[in-house]
Amino acid sequence: MLYPLKFKTIFKDKIWGGQKIKSYLGKDFSPLPNCGETWEISGVKSDVSVIANGTLSGTSLADLLASEKENLVGKNVYKRFGNEFPLLIKFIDANEDLSIQVHPDDELAKKRHDSFGKTEMWYVIQADEGATLISGFNQEVDKAFYLEKFNSGHLTDILNKEEVKADDVFFLPAGRVHTIGKGLLIAEIQQTSDITYRIYDFDRVDDKGHKRALHVEEALDAIDYHHYDEYKTAYQPKKNHAVELVDCPYFTTNLLDYNKNTQRDYSDLDSFVIHVCLAGEYILNYGAEELPVNMGDCVLIPATTQQVVLETNKGFKILESFIS
Repeated sequence: MLYPLKFKTIFKDKIWGGQKIKSYLGKDFSPLPNCGETWEISGVKSDVSVIANGTLSGTSLADLLASEKENLVGKNVYKRFGNEFPLLIKFIDANEDLSIQVHPDDELAKKRHDSFGKTEMWYVIQADEGATLISGFNQEVDKAFYLEKFNSGHLTDILNKEEVKADDVFFLPAGRVHTIGKGLLIAEIQQTSDITYRIYDFDRVDDKGHKRALHVEEALDAIDYHHYDEYKTAYQPKKNHAVELVDCPYFTTNLLDYNKNTQRDYSDLDSFVIHVCLAGEYILNYGAEELPVNMGDCVLIPATTQQVVLETNKGFKILESFIS
């Protein structure tokens, strides 16, 4: 019988990673010297998540999906994605700027890599004073103008840089040039894809003196060159109510900021639901069973679980994601 699932965290040592995964989220990544990313729920073939709680402990997400199919993810989701789990959930700690990069859309990713594209969203959990990120262009450009700026070493002149604070949200459709800046701890919800075209990496070298590979040519056909008026997602926080942050073909994400108990009814959804706990704690009650959830925990609620109750003494803030 399926039940709400936690998974063993997959820790990623990155050249730009820091210590906040441990110091802020309480996740011990030793023996790694730092941690740039954690993969909390992953169906990526090279890094498939393994269940950490209950009778299914030790089972991989891929094996569970292959056996439970629509019971785990929902009928329409299974029809659409089959045995590929469609979302990847991460925490990201940028101790230094990430590379300037872009991700391909579904069509290009399928053609080049036989993969999904990568549309994603960021929720800023914590931001150092003055922290910034890049999302999109600050003016209308085309491929020729982009290349002129890139080749002259002035690419950053045409990129949209934003100062960021905690609780800011950014939606990044495939094709949007971006980078996470130094001093940001972020929760990321994205399509299941590990395809990144690295455009510029600030001439960094690893501990062996090697620069990371760039994908300048590959990026040209992936980039959305249009300028948009707003890149930050506008939303109105509302205590003890679900607030929609993103609704796109790949996922819908709500923010739940509660200081009291609440019931969530998923009976109208034909989808799994994922909780990402950003702050606080709660007890997830399902039927006669319960699961404690703390800051930094991620929970996969199967499609067969139609109602849950979230009980809390201290309050909680979570991202609630599903496919509509």
